[in-house]
Amino acid sequence: MTSQKRPAFSRRSVLQFCSGLLGASVPLRSIRLLADVPAAGRETHGLSIFGDLALPPDFKSFAYVNPQAPKGGQIVLQPSGGGANVNPTTFNSFNVFILKGDGATGMGAIFDSLMVGNSDEPDALYGLVAKKIWASADKLTYRFFLRQEARFHDGTPLTAHDVVFSLNILKEQGHPAIAQSLRDLESTMAEADDIVRVTLKKGHSREAILAVAGQPIFSAAYYGKHAFNETTLEPPLGSGPYKVASFDAGHFIAFERVADYWGKDVPANVGQNNFDTIRYEYFADRKVAFEAFKAAVFTFREEFTSAVWATQYNFAAVKDGRVKRETLPDQLPLGTQAWFLNVRREKFKDIRVREALEQCFDFEWTNRNIMYGLYSRTVSYFQNSPMMASGKPSAQELAILAPFKAKLPAAVFGDVPVPPVSDGSGEDRALLHKANDLLLAAGCKRDGDNLLLPDGKPFEIEFLDFDNALEPHTAPFIRNLNLLGITARFRVVDPAQYKERTDNFDYDVVTSRFGLGLTPGEAMRAYFGSQVANVPGSYNISGIADPVVDALIEEALTVDTREKLTYICRCIDRILRAGHYWVPMWNKPNHLVAYWDLFSRPARSAKYDIGVVSTWWYDTAKAARVQLPGH
Repeated sequence: MTSQKRPAFSRRSVLQFCSGLLGASVPLRSIRLLADVPAAGRETHGLSIFGDLALPPDFKSFAYVNPQAPKGGQIVLQPSGGGANVNPTTFNSFNVFILKGDGATGMGAIFDSLMVGNSDEPDALYGLVAKKIWASADKLTYRFFLRQEARFHDGTPLTAHDVVFSLNILKEQGHPAIAQSLRDLESTMAEADDIVRVTLKKGHSREAILAVAGQPIFSAAYYGKHAFNETTLEPPLGSGPYKVASFDAGHFIAFERVADYWGKDVPANVGQNNFDTIRYEYFADRKVAFEAFKAAVFTFREEFTSAVWATQYNFAAVKDGRVKRETLPDQLPLGTQAWFLNVRREKFKDIRVREALEQCFDFEWTNRNIMYGLYSRTVSYFQNSPMMASGKPSAQELAILAPFKAKLPAAVFGDVPVPPVSDGSGEDRALLHKANDLLLAAGCKRDGDNLLLPDGKPFEIEFLDFDNALEPHTAPFIRNLNLLGITARFRVVDPAQYKERTDNFDYDVVTSRFGLGLTPGEAMRAYFGSQVANVPGSYNISGIADPVVDALIEEALTVDTREKLTYICRCIDRILRAGHYWVPMWNKPNHLVAYWDLFSRPARSAKYDIGVVSTWWYDTAKAARVQLPGH
């Protein structure tokens, strides 16, 4: 199974400007405001990194949609994943853009942004509210030309003033991860009702403008009457394809499609947003959730528990074909999933202690006995991507690492560290012996059957989680720790307490899964940067604060070719893996899904997204043939 905690970079925030030919005229009312803007520049219909846009200016739709997809019907899902303050097991707020509260799933569908991603490209954005973009030659000034037909749900125009308000409020009061992504925004102003000018700081990261282009747009008038930095269960005013229809806090939330949505015919939206209703049902217990799926309380499910997938999809609706099971491919890099050690705590500061703990998890036994052999071992922070380091450093990597050699452990310059391979017994004596030697070398001492830290205190570890899905996988790990004299326990707290504790780094070990995308950039700063290591709500779970990692991230954010970026990321991977901040778990390159046979979908999925909510549709002919339980 996989963990549910995900990053806040769901929009493609790893992009940069791609140029086209300057050819548009500027409205007369704006000329006097443009006098101080450099004349040299280019216009484009999209932004990309390291290459051309795949789609021309006159594209009609994305290639992975059905432009004639019918509208109607309902899909019901269980929340999975998060981002910012979103909690997949409960919610008490519709404000998902601040640190406070447990945000509701799906709120992104309410808001539009200047640009949106094409899920067939590794890093490209195309216009939504913005119909075109102008970029200065020095890449410091950008101008977004807005579609004048853009409207909020109350019928009021969406203007440049709303965009300016939104960017400023997110930078000043937004969730720390969002505010950090906007740190290179120098200023923004409305040059006209339909023109937004954005100025970036000198030396900005290459994706700074893309972080700007992907942010949600709020109504300045609405938030003139409502506090932005507070939790709320009042459905906010948006401009997107959906709005909140009904909810019961912590139990369900339903969104209804906006029939007169202003942007339904924008090429980036054609063939998408097909369901009349999208509903999320919340469950605190995964076993209860599975029974609810069998009863058609919800109609689409992604399965994260290997034992359930292997043994429990044998109920009547599967056998008679009313429920379909599929394995859908995913070409995105797999990212990483691990138990992350909180190195802010004194007991984990010694690298030998951290490496010792890594010896105690027997993946081979766990995969065979608990996960039915469905998974492979995670070894890298850039798993299954070109950025994953392997073997000894290449000449290009050595050249990047050379200036930092005195500050790095020798392990960085040898074969890249990989997790140990056990004998599969569950208690590999050789690995436990190695772990014991490392602990003693770090100054730990034995007191009978107990292990003491160098300061004389008992060595205790708490594995913190908000549900017990990983308890069976953690139990054999804990047994091995106990054999070494470490008192370890698995503790489940309610989601609100879990969020409070993780936001404030009050834990020993937590589990997380995250990906860094196809073009790693800002996300690396969010997960590994020392600047955010002690910022409440930060995604830097382990508290990594390595000046060499910081320096390499800065290089990664400004390099001008994918090849250079690849070598830098491999170096970062080597340093992080040599730091033993984690005990890596497992991965699989696909999605295990089950659904009641009520839906149809395009001929193919996008390369980097299965697109269930965005591109599938309700099939009335299929629905007429499927008898749902209780209906």
